[in-house]
Amino acid sequence: MIRSILFPKDTLKPCIASIWFVATAIGLAVASGTAQGQTLYAALSTELKILDPVYTTASITRNHGFMIYDQLFGIDLDGQPRPQMVETHTVRDDGLVHSFTLRDGLRFHDGQPVRATDVIASIRRWGERDSTGKLLLRVTEKLEAVAPNAFRIKLSEPFGMLRFALGKPSGSALFIMPERVANTPASEPITDMTGSGPFIFKRDEWRQGYKVVYEKNRHYIPRDEPADGLAGGKVVKVDRVEWVTIPDPNITVAALANGEVDFVESPSVDLIPVLERSPNVELYVINVRGQSGWLRPNHLAEPFDHPAARQALLYIIDQEEILRALGIPKEDAWPHCASYFICPLPVRHEHGAHLGFTPDLNKARALLEEAGYNGGPVNILQPTDILTTSQASLVIVHQLRKAGINARAVPMDWGTLVARRAKKPSEDSEPWHLFPTIATSLDAGNPLTNFYISTPCPNSIPGWPCDEKLESLRQEWIRITDPARKHLLEEHITSRARLVVPYVNWGQWQARTAYNKVLKGVQPSLVPVFWNIEKKES
Repeated sequence: MIRSILFPKDTLKPCIASIWFVATAIGLAVASGTAQGQTLYAALSTELKILDPVYTTASITRNHGFMIYDQLFGIDLDGQPRPQMVETHTVRDDGLVHSFTLRDGLRFHDGQPVRATDVIASIRRWGERDSTGKLLLRVTEKLEAVAPNAFRIKLSEPFGMLRFALGKPSGSALFIMPERVANTPASEPITDMTGSGPFIFKRDEWRQGYKVVYEKNRHYIPRDEPADGLAGGKVVKVDRVEWVTIPDPNITVAALANGEVDFVESPSVDLIPVLERSPNVELYVINVRGQSGWLRPNHLAEPFDHPAARQALLYIIDQEEILRALGIPKEDAWPHCASYFICPLPVRHEHGAHLGFTPDLNKARALLEEAGYNGGPVNILQPTDILTTSQASLVIVHQLRKAGINARAVPMDWGTLVARRAKKPSEDSEPWHLFPTIATSLDAGNPLTNFYISTPCPNSIPGWPCDEKLESLRQEWIRITDPARKHLLEEHITSRARLVVPYVNWGQWQARTAYNKVLKGVQPSLVPVFWNIEKKES
């Protein structure tokens, strides 16, 4: 029987429908016969709808990928790539030939060994779609298996960020799939979820709108070293993990405080004080480097097909007003970040962190006039099931209207938004113009991971910015290793991005994650992961 949820007076006012969602999601698990003490219940910020982590850059799909797949390298809390599936990596003196061997004991969920041919097929499929993968394959002369557990990458020129590229967790992360699955064209979503990671996806128990179920992979062999971010030993200490969908933030917080769920990725900011008063709840920052709000314009739709209209956004968006409206505490917010990367580090681009782009509506109106904006409707896709970006959308609409833009919010859930944003104006009777999203420091930290600053021609990422000069600067930064040259390129990239405007920052802050104290071993991990966590009823 499910324990009843208790709601503190004057703080939480749930609706009957929301209670039903929680009871249904968790009750289905109890009915399956799994002991609750062995099941970790987690409420993530969005609902999983697309399963293929190559087909979409949605963060929830990326998180799903980390549950069931493994990577060649894992990124630690210092942002450094460390061997994960790889046992050894050697480089020829000229930097053009990289040889890798896989560690012993790697097996897919169906019992088949992970082979070098699986790795090669996975790299090729990832490289069809991911901006970093495309860069890597462009300079790859040969990608070959040299033994069942060994492969080699021969380059035409040095690629200074190779290990990071093979382990990057942002955009489309490189997850290793069976060759038969990876042979699927990247333009088609895969349906076979066979991986080699620490959890197994239970498709037969997946209920869209209610829950996603993962079972411990009992044949997974973790690395010996301690877990560190997304690197190190992934030791699974629970039998199952269930991601439950709870549409009401009040219910989510009440369910956590009363032990109905164990983990909440993004509790509503205005309910943080409620959690702080709960003796059963621990709050922590999952990503100590913070996260940024990004506003992505459609470079193919008027008026933002004109650079002056996009530049106007830089003078319209008031970051401080947005963060205040969201209720972000001052101690968690960055006052104003005009950099195209996370402020202030890891990449040394303080030169762009505080300069210019304070609100100036007169400047914005002049740029809109230069762009020929005639007052037509501007549609902002509003993800109603993600409270932070939903509320930010409404503030942004208000700010755009003050500048004379006929802006309106178009509400939809995040899964629908992901599908809608993929439609170009020629495919959509009423094109979208802007959408908000949130990027962690993993996404925004440098020119390689920041896939929204990539501007290849043509570009496959929704928004479709195309600028060969900016992209050539980014590609050069990725290839070279000289720190002084990298720093100079960062300045050039920032300057060029301010002209092209692939996106606009609408704020930077540290987000709190919350968990019930029955969980032991929860650590900062850059993205939500559920290995090395025990569930111990008090």
